Amino acid sequence: MNRFSNKTLLVTGGSSGIGLATALAFTREGGRVVITGRDAAALEVAKAALGADTLALANDAGNLADARALAARLAADGVRLDAVFLNAGTARFAAFADVDEALWDQIFATNTQGPYFQLQALLPLLNPGASVVINGSINAHIGMPNTTVYAASKAALISLARTLSAELLPRGVRVNVVSPGPVSTPLYGKLGLDAGALDATAAQIQSQIPLGRFGTPEEIAATVLHLASPESAFIVGTEIIADGGMSQL
Repeated sequence: MNRFSNKTLLVTGGSSGIGLATALAFTREGGRVVITGRDAAALEVAKAALGADTLALANDAGNLADARALAARLAADGVRLDAVFLNAGTARFAAFADVDEALWDQIFATNTQGPYFQLQALLPLLNPGASVVINGSINAHIGMPNTTVYAASKAALISLARTLSAELLPRGVRVNVVSPGPVSTPLYGKLGLDAGALDATAAQIQSQIPLGRFGTPEEIAATVLHLASPESAFIVGTEIIADGGMSQL
């Protein structure tokens, strides 16, 4: 299939994990992809995998100046966007008693404030009929210990998708959310846990997944592509949960 021929698509946090899997899926279906990330070396590796037509730009998802600079760069290059996957995010787990303002600010800056103002800056570049997909999380729906800040940041995104859908629909722009459950990505290695605690946490989480395994980035990417494509034109302000039944069964 070539659902994205002659279309340009932006994936923030596109150099690894779900973001890279989604960018690869877009290119396989004929799209031109713009990816962002903080690690310049990882961006170059991703660009090599995606093809020479890919635009790979260093960008900090939690930095408002970077959000505006990204939009300005794309505008200067004459780029118009048919879909945006606001995927870049961070996850740090900590007990409620141990959370400080620095942790709160870091997570909300990247997960909530960043996507909000990034989309605001990109709005003039969105073509009529453009689709915006936000990466949420089932942590917004379940009471997992040690995730108070992370879960709250993702719950804000889900609310944002609904309110922005109502506001942007007259412009022909749809906003939806894909909320993954546990997925095997490099993000799990950045939770702030030591190796033993990380293994124990992963085992405990896996025991709660009815399918008995973590998801793959490619499985989440397939849902993003559906929401980004014209075939989902009647889906507006919706959250699709892809979690192996963890929050449903």
